[in-house]
Amino acid sequence: MIDESYQTKRDVVESEFETFDGVRLFYRFWPALRDQAEGAIIMFHRGHEHGGRMAHLVDELDMPDYTFFAWDARGLGLSPGIRGAAPSFAALVRDVDMFVRHINKEHGIAISDMALIGQSVGAVIASCWAHDYAPGLRAMVLASPAFSIKLYVPFAMPGLKLLQKIRGNFFVHSYVKARFLTHDPERIRSFENDPLIARPIAVNLLLELAEASQRIVMDARAINVPVLLLISGADWVVRHEPQHRFFVNLGSRKKKREVVSGFYHDTLGELGREKVLREIRRFLGECFDQEPDPPSLLDAHLSGYTRDEAERLASPLPPASVAGMYWAGYRAAMKLGGRLSRGIALGHETGFDSGSTLDYVYRNKAQGFGPIGRAIDRNYLDAIGWRGIRQRKKHLEELIRLVLARLENEGQPLHIVDIAAGHGRYVLEAIQQSETVPDSILLRDYSDINVSHGRSLIKTMGLDKVARFEKGNAFDGDDLAAITPAPTLGIVSGLYELFTDNDQVSGSLGGLARAIRPGGYLLYTNQPYHPQLEMIARALTSHRQGVAWIMRRRTQEEMDQLVVAAGFEKIEQRIDKWGIFSVSMARRLDRE
Repeated sequence: MIDESYQTKRDVVESEFETFDGVRLFYRFWPALRDQAEGAIIMFHRGHEHGGRMAHLVDELDMPDYTFFAWDARGLGLSPGIRGAAPSFAALVRDVDMFVRHINKEHGIAISDMALIGQSVGAVIASCWAHDYAPGLRAMVLASPAFSIKLYVPFAMPGLKLLQKIRGNFFVHSYVKARFLTHDPERIRSFENDPLIARPIAVNLLLELAEASQRIVMDARAINVPVLLLISGADWVVRHEPQHRFFVNLGSRKKKREVVSGFYHDTLGELGREKVLREIRRFLGECFDQEPDPPSLLDAHLSGYTRDEAERLASPLPPASVAGMYWAGYRAAMKLGGRLSRGIALGHETGFDSGSTLDYVYRNKAQGFGPIGRAIDRNYLDAIGWRGIRQRKKHLEELIRLVLARLENEGQPLHIVDIAAGHGRYVLEAIQQSETVPDSILLRDYSDINVSHGRSLIKTMGLDKVARFEKGNAFDGDDLAAITPAPTLGIVSGLYELFTDNDQVSGSLGGLARAIRPGGYLLYTNQPYHPQLEMIARALTSHRQGVAWIMRRRTQEEMDQLVVAAGFEKIEQRIDKWGIFSVSMARRLDRE
């Protein structure tokens, strides 16, 4: 079924791995030509194609001490699914995370000993994973990343968005000829005769690819992995400018950009690619010869690009400026909206970041004065930030149930503590839906309002035999360390995002580390990105009444470093499709 041109001199093994939704995806791997591999090189193909079309690199790169892997993305090649389709672009990114974890577990290769090679769409998927999951890779090679596809039709993206709203999901067909991908006649022939090439791509993937690309290019400072970026000089398929902008924005201390004159889009399959392959071999060799040395981000609150961003948002605008007048008008509109919308009014009363507001957002039932008030409230509840919050709740509930099942299987006691629970709804609803009943649940919060509402919720849900709610300071490390019984699951959700000081967060995490039993678990949230940061800072107030709600983002790598420094090891992560809120699971290491 596979063209013979995809065969290699090195023996290949065909296998599968199970991804997050139970789908089994196909992959090939080529074992290293020595007993102990130096590391792994994982290859991600371009859109419409499959891993077989990258098989030639195994021989041509001439790196015998490394095991090579290449998947067929879902809906492509020999992997199952509707051709060219996936539930979302974020699902493809999460598939990468599952694939890498599978390689780590089944092949015994540490993630820090892995490098990625991504081509076109595969390069975007790889860079998005590096940004959102902060995995600690050794290096990435990105060839002609499809950050902006040339659709050659005026207003193509707005038109596709409109059609999607009218028709729902549908497919767009690629009519790119092989001769516009490469000058190599053998590659042209193999493309034209490959039965596994899939011309269609689902419009949801095309639109979400574009959205994710904009986010990753803008926020590439969050990526600290060594990167080699290869840009094809005569690319008919993708635009150059976003690739250059991505490179300039990259936070990586080791990064290199090569513009390959005359090359078409298939950078790694072009005629004369030997010079490109030599550069890849040299770059990866340098990266593997050096021990990983990621920058410490523990003091990012003192100096770093997210601190600069927060300081800019905290700076007042001249009242007579266009921006000053715009946001003054926006605040006035919010005040007016609060007269009609219950959600906006609650935000003004308790703070838009308060436990009361979050509980209202979780319930997601529009309330207000008459049909107009309810319509305003529905629009408010459908804001992308609140949609992300509700997805975060789902991820929290999923991981709470997962941890409880693990603790039960491990024979550990099931004691839960949430140190800043708000009203505690996500914990209590997760318990109601779980087949595993915990031995005890302790919910804590600094707010008397939250404690009162939380106690009522416990009683209403019939959990008062195992759950209790106390007032507590989530940043008092000694107080946290004294919690009894010693928790085996600690939860901190939506708290650290509200405070910029890493020393404060470290103190809280340190208290949790002292409280949680060795082998116990921590669930923590983070906000690595938000598309409405300026609106929030200029128009909304926090729970500290009258104070603007100004957030300093933490990159996922920064947040993970804080957790690791406290004595935990991260083992799983979830993130919404917009990249706004992550929920991670970590395990408490044995005390030494």
